[in-house]
Amino acid sequence: MTKPKPPDEFENVYDFLDQVRHRPGMWVPGSSLAHLDAMLIGYRVAMEVHEAEEDFPFWTPGGDTPFGIWLNERNGRASALRWSTQIEHEAETTGAPAIELFFTLLDQFRAERQQPAR
Repeated sequence: MTKPKPPDEFENVYDFLDQVRHRPGMWVPGSSLAHLDAMLIGYRVAMEVHEAEEDFPFWTPGGDTPFGIWLNERNGRASALRWSTQIEHEAETTGAPAIELFFTLLDQFRAERQQPAR
């Protein structure tokens, strides 16, 4: 299990998300992916303000995101919905908690991105 860290020790967005995974009630009101999505947009805006460079697949001003593109490919269809809304809809259909489904999908996304190109 990941030990709790203060935000000033986070190294990147994935480090932040690992903290959220282990204590979602502390970070995300009602485990709402819409709230998590908004937090991640804020994270990305702060990156722009501070000119920080980091792999960030969750939000790009005016464009598609790597995570959203991957999710659409996984689902076999294009969607104009934000990744958070798509996952919440899928969670409703399957009866799984949306926050748990997000982290399952995040793990799959990260594993696939770490695969060498063929």
